[in-house]
Amino acid sequence: MKPTLFILAAGMGSRYGGLKQLDGLGPNGETIMDYSVYDALQAGFGKIVFVIRHDFEQEFRDKVIAKYKDHVDTDVVFQSIDALPEGYSVPDGRTKPWGTNHAVLMGSDVIKEPFAVINADDYYGAESFKALADFLRSVEGKKNEYCMIGFGIENTLSENGGVSRGLCEVSAEGYLTGVTECHNIRYENGKLLQTLADGSDASFPEGAPVSMNMWGFTPDYFDYSKTAFLKFLAGHGNELKSEFYIPTVVNDLIADGTVTLKVIQTPSKWFGVTFAADRPATVARFAELAEKGVYPSPLFK
Repeated sequence: MKPTLFILAAGMGSRYGGLKQLDGLGPNGETIMDYSVYDALQAGFGKIVFVIRHDFEQEFRDKVIAKYKDHVDTDVVFQSIDALPEGYSVPDGRTKPWGTNHAVLMGSDVIKEPFAVINADDYYGAESFKALADFLRSVEGKKNEYCMIGFGIENTLSENGGVSRGLCEVSAEGYLTGVTECHNIRYENGKLLQTLADGSDASFPEGAPVSMNMWGFTPDYFDYSKTAFLKFLAGHGNELKSEFYIPTVVNDLIADGTVTLKVIQTPSKWFGVTFAADRPATVARFAELAEKGVYPSPLFK
């Protein structure tokens, strides 16, 4: 059975100023997602599942899903703020969704095989998808063996502002021991810095592996996530802005010895549109990749 690619595409794109998931950045109007789908198919993924919001479903189907119909099976699931377990309700005044691991939970009814999770608006590179597919094929029929693709921090920065990244702590055997969310990472006067919670700056380790939300799971992860979400709601369900994140669930499962998570380093250079000012460089990069023959143009005919 081929693994499934699960694409998180329900985000608002608030910093970017629009639905960047639907922004045509390639030479023929390709979205970043299109490149991820293409790379995933080349690597041997067999199905694509998108999690989106109901309010842009038709536009998404017309602009994105339609172009894949002759190439791969697709499915769509929906993240909504009221998708909660029985007995829970949305607190008055809350408008924010429940976070990335809540989005992952939306796939539990349609994904029954090893699967990858990625962001819609990040370019990960062909090598990353190949490594992920190879791992997921190796764990078919198994449980509690997960992976993530680790990027060198220098390969994930933006020239247009500081970025948030998950700093990975990795054992000597190559397994994740924890992820720490770090903010406003950028080069300043030749030094790699981050901004701490108290507002002060501190150095960020050069060459450190970071998470770009590129994960590999087996379906048992959904069961653990359901349990973890109940715990999260019990503690934070009445808060207006709390979020249920993938690294939080993963960290807890690793800490209590339930799962192992292999960190697979990739040489790929991430790029994307964290800021609107990132767009011209991203357009230029996709044009260059097409000119060099790395990708066909158009991607999907």
